[in-house]
Order: sequence, then C-alpha cells, then structure tokens
Amino acid sequence: MIKVAINGFGTIGKRVADAVAAQPDMEVVGVSKTRPSAEAYIANQRGYPLYIAEINKRKAFEDAGIEVAGDVTEMIKHADIVVDATPGGVGVKNKKLYELYGVKALWQGGEDHEVAGFSFCSSCNYTEAKNRQFVRVVSCNTTGLCRIIQAMDEKFGVERVRATMVRRGSDPGEVKKGPVDAIVLNPVEIPSHHGPDVQTVLPHIDITTMAMIVPTTFMHMHAVQMDLRSDATREEVLEIIEKHPRLGLVRKGTGITSTAELKEFAQDMGRRRADLYENCIFAESIGFVGRELFLFQAIHQEADVVVENVDAIRAMMNGADDATTSIAMTNRALGFTAI
Repeated sequence: MIKVAINGFGTIGKRVADAVAAQPDMEVVGVSKTRPSAEAYIANQRGYPLYIAEINKRKAFEDAGIEVAGDVTEMIKHADIVVDATPGGVGVKNKKLYELYGVKALWQGGEDHEVAGFSFCSSCNYTEAKNRQFVRVVSCNTTGLCRIIQAMDEKFGVERVRATMVRRGSDPGEVKKGPVDAIVLNPVEIPSHHGPDVQTVLPHIDITTMAMIVPTTFMHMHAVQMDLRSDATREEVLEIIEKHPRLGLVRKGTGITSTAELKEFAQDMGRRRADLYENCIFAESIGFVGRELFLFQAIHQEADVVVENVDAIRAMMNGADDATTSIAMTNRALGFTAI
C-alpha cells in the first residue's frame, strides 16, 4: 500500500484524501490543518489522523473537541509521499521539509512550475512522471486545456490554440470574498498564465490564452479554438471525446446550457459533492471553419485535478505501468464514468 499524507485539508486536500482512501493500492496516513475548523471535524469523522502545523495550538483543537495525532513533521515520517494542498505560495515553503525527510511530494497548480521542475497531466505525460521525487499537478484550467489539446493533437496534430477562460469568482464555500458584482480582467494583459502553463506539459503547442473572472462560484467556462494540422470532421471529434476517460459530452437532449445546470446534473447522478472530474464539453458547440475547431467546455475547479493527483501518486511510486492503467484504476475506484 502506498502511504499518502495530505498537507492541507481544504477544498482540494479533502477531496484528494477521499479519492486516495477509495483506491485499492493507497491509504491515507494523515491530513493537516492549521486551525480548528469544520474540515478538521470532518477529518476526525472520516478517521483520518489529523496533524497540525504548530503543536502549541493543540489545546485549541482539543478544546474544540478535535482529536490531534501530532504535528506535521510526524505525519511526514509516516508517509511514502506527501500531497501538498496548502494555499498557493505556501507549498513552496514546505519543500525544504520534504527534502529533509527524504519523502516524495507533489504540489498543486497554485505553485509555479519551478517548485518541482516537472508539471503533470495524467493523459499527457504519465510515463515521464514515473519514480520522480517531486511533481506539480497543473491547475484545474490547465488540466482541462491539456486534456482536450492532447487528444486532438494525438489524432490530427494541433498547430495553434486560442482560448478564453471565463473563471469563477470563488469557490462556493469562500464567503470571505463576499458578494461580487463585476467582470474582472485577470490578467488585463495577454496572454494569461494558462497558456505558458499548458506549455510546461505540452511544450510544442502554440497557445495563447486570455482570462476574466465573473460573479459565479460553480465552474469555469472555456471558449477554445484550435487550428488542426489535418482535416477532421465533427463526428470524428465527438468519437474521440466519447472514448476518452476524462472528456465528457454535454448533449443537446439534456437541455443543459449552463454551469448551474451541470452541477445540478452531477447531484442528480449521485456524484459525491456533485463533483465533475471530467471536462464537460458542450456537444452542440463543436464545429469547424475549415480546419479550425471550436468548442465550449466547462471545468469544475474543485474536482478535475483530484483524479490527476491520484494518478501522479501512482506514477511517482511506480504503482502502474502506464496512464491508461492508472486512469482506469482511479476512475473505477471512484465509481466514475465520464458523462
């Protein structure tokens, strides 16, 4: 069994912990929090040993009725690999700790590529991640872009990509940001960071991206245009998406035209937390002008990187020979089939 510690039990960390616990070849040896919270209670409920960053805060946790197993350094000693799910900018500071204890570690897309020197997307570069000590799982938006670009590039070749990200304002539980009433260019300049981030995984792809934030919490929406190197038909693109384990089609018959309806659909499907691990590609948006492919895809920012983290763990620990095997194991353990 691969012993996994999750440093940071927040939006992503708690999902990764549950996904790891569901895998037949992995176990959660600990999760961490910095202060008493509802998520700390959930960690206790789940039976995950809870470790804290500062042991002198132990009494505050225990006064709140939360059991503490020890501090983060103790958690690391029990682990084969650490998933760092701390906030962006914090994880890089933990690298020296992982190096000190000789443990493998992977970070999230909130950290720069340089933190690990290798950025990961399961369907793109699984083999290259095998046996590495440090890996960075790219962000939710970059993951979604890499999946669809790689699938098209493998079949037709991709000459150029232009994509616009319409990004959610905050996660549903982040009340600290308060009500919002604006469309914010983020960033104002072009390209946004998403294109260069895709190139950390797919360095040969010519991609330019732009992004804005809108007042919603459910999901991101991408408007994607790809110039293909060879002729393709809409039917061929649909077939590729249908066969891909992490690309899903939102079909016209569902009547779904929004992210809100997608999340409701996920709830009705019985998905845990209404999580959508796959790219949600609107079938009716897929079209061509010559060799230019156009489509809309929705990306669930809380979920799509979760399955990527599991595959990254497996690659780093040499737990599966190839991406196809690992992706199938991960999806099966989560009871997940792309829509």
